[in-house]
Formats: sequence, C-alpha cells, structure tokens
Amino acid sequence: MAKISVAGIAAEDVLNCLPDGVAILGGDLTILWDNQCFQQWFGGVDRTGENFYSALANPDIVGTGLCPLQTCFSSGRKASTTLQTQKGNYYHIHAAPLASYSGGSSNDSIANDIDRIVVTLSDVTEEILQEQKLAAIHQAGAKLTDLKPDEIFAMDVEQRIDLLKDNIRHYTQDLLNVEVIEIRLLEQSTGNLIPLLSVGIDQTAADRRLMASPQGHGVTGFVAASGKSYLCRDTTKDPKYLEAFKGARSSLTVPILLHESVIGTINVESPILDTFSPSDQQFLEIFARDVAVALNTLELLVAQRTNAAQQSCEAIHAAVALPIDDLLLDAVHLMEKYIGHDIETVARLRDVLAKARSIKRSIQEIGQTLAPTDVSPPGCHTEKHTKLQGKRILVVDADEQVRNDAHALLERYGCTVETAHEGDQAVSMVRNCLDEPYHVIISDIKLPDYSGYQLMLRLQKLMTHVPIALMTGFGYDPGHSIVKARQSGLHPKAILYKPFRLDQLLSVTETLIDYRPQPTE
Repeated sequence: MAKISVAGIAAEDVLNCLPDGVAILGGDLTILWDNQCFQQWFGGVDRTGENFYSALANPDIVGTGLCPLQTCFSSGRKASTTLQTQKGNYYHIHAAPLASYSGGSSNDSIANDIDRIVVTLSDVTEEILQEQKLAAIHQAGAKLTDLKPDEIFAMDVEQRIDLLKDNIRHYTQDLLNVEVIEIRLLEQSTGNLIPLLSVGIDQTAADRRLMASPQGHGVTGFVAASGKSYLCRDTTKDPKYLEAFKGARSSLTVPILLHESVIGTINVESPILDTFSPSDQQFLEIFARDVAVALNTLELLVAQRTNAAQQSCEAIHAAVALPIDDLLLDAVHLMEKYIGHDIETVARLRDVLAKARSIKRSIQEIGQTLAPTDVSPPGCHTEKHTKLQGKRILVVDADEQVRNDAHALLERYGCTVETAHEGDQAVSMVRNCLDEPYHVIISDIKLPDYSGYQLMLRLQKLMTHVPIALMTGFGYDPGHSIVKARQSGLHPKAILYKPFRLDQLLSVTETLIDYRPQPTE
C-alpha cells in the first residue's frame, strides 16, 4: 500500500483507527492489505495473501444478491450486500473500485484500469438479530389465536384459554429464553390481579393476592397501576420486588395494554443478576400488545358463542313457554273440576302437570349448558344473581308480551317461570302447588276478572305469607289498589313498572325472595 499522508498522518494509521473492517483486494479477490479491525474480527492475524471469502470462513450472502466483489470488478461500480458468517455474525459489505497507481512518488498518476477494490465491512449483527427477533415476535403474536373458525367453535371456553396459555408459554420461552413467566389479568371492577399463567413460580407466590396499586403489591401491582414497564436489575436491592421463586435475581414486568388501558401484566424472572436489557423490555412490550389482542379476540369469541347459543335457546323456549303455560292452566282447571269426583283422572292430570314442568326444566337446563350466564373470559367479573337459581315465579298478566318478557328475562338467571292470564287462574295455580310453593308472584294491578290487590287478598287465604309484587304502567292505578295492598301487607318495594327494566325486575324479585315478615302477636 502506497504511503499517503493527510495533514502529516499516514493513511494506513487513519484506516487502522476506524471501527469498521477495511481491506484492499486484487482481481482474484486476494487480500492485498487489511486494517487492524478486519484482522481482529477474523482470527486476530494479518490476512494478507488470503482469498477474501476464505478469510471469512466462506460466509453466505443474505438474500438473492450477486457477489458484490465480482460485480464491482466487472462493472466498475460500487456494490453492497450483507454476509452471514458460519458463527452467526452479520456484516454489511461495501465494495468500491480503486484506481491503480503507477510509480511511488507523491506525483503518481492514476490509471484508468481497475485492478483493485476497497472493501469496508460493518458489523450489523445486533441490528439484524433485533430485526429477526421483532419479526419472530410479530409472527408469534399473530399465531396466539391462529385457528380456523370451525376449530375455534369446536372448542369450549376453557380449551381456548388453555390454547392461549400454551402458546404464550411457548413463544415467551423461545423468544426471550426465559423459564419463569407469570401473567395476571386485571379485574377492572375490583382492581384484583387474577393469575392466568405461571411457569416456574413458587406456588405461594402464584397464589399471592395482588392488587393494581403503586405500593404494597410488588412490581406487578405497580406496573398494573401505573401502566409503565419495570426493570428490576437486582431483586435483593429493590424495595418493590416480591420474591417469585428462591434464587431470583432479576425481573422484567410490562403492562398488557389494550387501547392504552391496562388489562393485565406479564412478568419474567431470572436467577441471573441484571440479565434483562432495554431490548428485552422492548420485545416483551411488543409481545404484550399481541397478548392483549389475543385476549380481546378470545373475549369476543366467548361473547359471540354465548350470545348465539343463548339466542337459539331463547328462540326455542319462546316457541314453547306460553303453550306449556296454557297446558298447565288447563290441567289445573280440570283437576279442580274432578277433585273429589274422579281420583284416577286427578292423578293423571297431576302426572301431566309434572311432565309439562319437566319439559320446561329440560329446555332451560339445555340453554344454560349451551350459554351459561357465568361464562366470561379470564379476568372478567360478572354478577351472577345466585339467589334466583331454582326459584319458582308466577307471573299474572293478560298481556302476552309481558308474559313472554318474564320468561325471557327471569329464566336467564335460573328461575322457573309459569304464567297465568287472570286472577282465578293464578289462584288455582297457587292452590295446586302448595307442596312446592311459588317463591314470588308478580301480578298486574288490573286483571281481566279483578285487581291485583283482590288477587293478593284471595291468596292470603291460601298462604301464610304472599310474596307478591304488583305491576303497573306509570301513574296507572285504578281504585288505588297499590295503596290498599300496602295497607294489607304489600312490601314497600314490591312495585314494578311496565315495560320491565331488567335491573328493577331482578332487584324486586330478590327482595321478595329474602323478605320474611315478622309474625304478628
């Protein structure tokens, strides 16, 4: 290499100071000169006289590009590509033609032919690996719930949750090379952090009750409350850290965000001090967003299937509920006609009643199996109205829509609903089921034969306590029957307004189920 100086400094010395590898190659790709960085990267010795590719242990060209060295020689133009060595390092290589010098003085002339090229190499291993890891994370995120619709709907809720947990476990371990993982979901109504997945966590820690709180609930509670990631480099010196397993030395916790709202946390732990880097934090944050999308997809699928099954069951029930009620009314009417006259007929009618009620219960049980009211995605909380399960409700109203609504709304929560059109039918129904009485009776204040208040008085002759609620349109109370009913023992909250509001209907029904009047002296 000719001795060329710039500002009194030899060019060779300048090239040796560069952080990139530099080599000058001859036409047969022999290394004519290499700088110190090049030598350090490839064996720590001067590679002069060796074939360029042999010196690099025959690396692969990334992609489908042609050899940049031959391209540069043949075309006289600059060329570049990326090489991957057998050790897994990546180098961006740039080749440029170098005109020949003749003579040895500073007045050397430049020839037009190209017999040498200068090659620079930049180590881009970290950048390439980062890109590959990001691509792998996005691919993994897309596969978290990667199932065909028919496969999804062939699985029940628990199977879908297990699938998601298995995929999260698999991809987190592979991508971040960690063996200790904990995922908790935030219950929005209470602030509880509900465990969804724990791998390698001590059971005591996995069962630990945590809340979304900046203090007193560890790093996980802080991340859930703040929505910010937390890198714990040394667990022994971090006051926020709560031990997850014996020997844990560092941890990384990130929020699971959906539409910028925290819905949970992902925590990974390591027995190695300060093992997680800012890059690991970036990767886990990206993966957490994919987890959030997967959880949201699961929630939508659960809701979609539950709603579809519930609608199908309600459609079936709507078609048979009122006809069966009419069958019950006819059977009771005939029973009262034959009681004391034809014991065999009464017995057969009682059997008809029992079978009709059994059919209703079967339809209801199938509906609850297909679309149970307590089905919800992990971490979500729903009010179950367990007081209503198995309770028998009689609804008395001439309006078919009201009777239909009573079935649709109350049976959703496990009630057994029967209906009557008028007061006398209601009295007959109550009189013939005293061995299994109704828990609540809901009646319109104006029936075809008499008022709801008069129905209450008649029922008081059959029952010690009449758990009745009266329905009315707003401001409609002929004969002041509600006032009279209250004077005769109607519960002060036992008033319903039509059309039904679900929350009011449930509240009044539960109030009457709980109410037990004090016996009078």
